Amino acid sequence: MTDNREIKPQNGSILISEPYLGDPNFERSVVLLCSHVEDEGSFGLVLNRASNLNLSDVLDVFSDDFDMTLGIGGPVQYNTLHYIHRLPGLHQAVKLAQDVYWGGDFEMLRTMIDTGQVKKDDIRFFLGYSGWTPGQLQEEIDKNVWIVNNNAANKLFNLDTETLWRSILREMGGKFKVLSNYPDDPRLN
Repeated sequence: MTDNREIKPQNGSILISEPYLGDPNFERSVVLLCSHVEDEGSFGLVLNRASNLNLSDVLDVFSDDFDMTLGIGGPVQYNTLHYIHRLPGLHQAVKLAQDVYWGGDFEMLRTMIDTGQVKKDDIRFFLGYSGWTPGQLQEEIDKNVWIVNNNAANKLFNLDTETLWRSILREMGGKFKVLSNYPDDPRLN
């Protein structure tokens, strides 16, 4: 197991699931931690799980050329829509890392998209989210469920979501690079 307990999660941290997690909601997942307050809990979005829905299936506000597949942000409140983006001028957005923001004024976002100020590569939408009660996330980190990376959020828009889990582990190097090669099913090895 990987000992990663010395790195503390914070807003903008990336949580990478250990390869042998076994939870179908989070197996080989990469989560962007949007809010982490020790005594209040944590909120994050799974970045590498696609849903079978497009943005146009849940919203009637964007043009066809702006349609995209929605991600599954997590198993909590699957009927909610969340977004991360690279739009520093979007009011009320929360800065998570250099060039990575969460949420913001949705009406302003609609206007920016309608007027061509937003490219599809600058935003990702998610249904649902991942949540932890106070202390739960740190307990999972202590049990080696999650690897914490506080230096990868600014790379998220540049990496392919299908290979995100492996790519981030490889970039971390050392023992993490070895984990990136862990087979999907070790029994088939």
